[in-house]
Amino acid sequence: MFGLIHLIGFALMLLLAPLAILAFVFWIWMLIHAVTNKGLGDGEKIAWVLVILFTHFIGALIYFFIGRPKSVAASGVP
Repeated sequence: MFGLIHLIGFALMLLLAPLAILAFVFWIWMLIHAVTNKGLGDGEKIAWVLVILFTHFIGALIYFFIGRPKSVAASGVP
């Protein structure tokens, strides 16, 4: 029984570790994008960086769907 518990834990680790790494990479990507987004003013950049820093993955998701598209609209590309 004790071995089965360890086996289940190991299987969960193998499943969740790549998801955690992907979430971290996504978080870093959105943080860098918020800093370099030319479609945002300085105050907006600071606000987005703080949102992403303090709310981690949820903040990165919010920025991805709300803050990120401004850079596309500002570039003039349809």
